[in-house]
Amino acid sequence: MELQLQIKMNEKLFLRDPEQTELGKNIILHSIQLIHKNGFESFTFKKLAENIGTTEAGIYRYFENKHRLLIYITAWYWSWLQYRLVVHVNNIKDPFDKLKRVIRLLASTVEDDISISYVNESILHQIIITEGSKTYLTKRVSEDNKDQLFNPYKDLCSKIGDIILECNPNYKYPKSLSSSIIEIAHAQNFFMNNLPSLTDFGNSKDESKIIAFLEDLIFSSLKE
Repeated sequence: MELQLQIKMNEKLFLRDPEQTELGKNIILHSIQLIHKNGFESFTFKKLAENIGTTEAGIYRYFENKHRLLIYITAWYWSWLQYRLVVHVNNIKDPFDKLKRVIRLLASTVEDDISISYVNESILHQIIITEGSKTYLTKRVSEDNKDQLFNPYKDLCSKIGDIILECNPNYKYPKSLSSSIIEIAHAQNFFMNNLPSLTDFGNSKDESKIIAFLEDLIFSSLKE
C-alpha cells in the first residue's frame, strides 16, 4: 500500500483541521474546483455549500472566511511543491543541473498526485498562477505574516536560494532571484495563455520556451 504524503499545516489557518474529516476534505476538493471555474471573487461559502450538499454553517466550522481558505490551499501547494523539489534534486551533484531541474519544475504543467485524492494539483497550480498573489496583497499581510501563514512559500524560496548559492557562492541576491523565478514562471505562463503580446512566445502554448527564457535570464545573472 502506497504511503500518502502528510503535509503539516499551520493551525492558525483553520478552525478545524479539514484533513481529519470527509466533509473537510470535500471542502478542499470542491473549493479548488469552484475557484478554478469561476474565480476567487465570485467564490462564496454559500456556493461551496450548495456544491458539496452541506450548509454554510458547516463550512464556517472549518474556516473563518474564504480568504483564509485561499491561504490554506495556497500554503498546501507550496509545501507540496517543496517536497517535489527535494525529490527532483535528490542525489544530483551538479548545482547547475539542480537549478535547471528546479526551473523545469516551476515552469511546467503540474501532474496530479494520485496518492492525494482530495486535491487536484494541476487545477490548484492554475489557481496559484491566477489567484495566488491575493493571499498576501491585502491590508492584513503584516498580521498574517506574524502568524507565519506564508512560511511554506518562504521555505520554498529558501530552498531555491540555497541552490543558487551552490551555483555561485558570491551571488548577492539569492532570495530576490529565487522568488523572482517563481513569479516570472507564473506570470509568463499567464501571459502566454491570456495576453500573448506581453511575451515572446505568442500563442504557442509552449512551456519549453518559458523554461529557455528563465534559464537564459537566471544563468546570465549567475555569471561571475
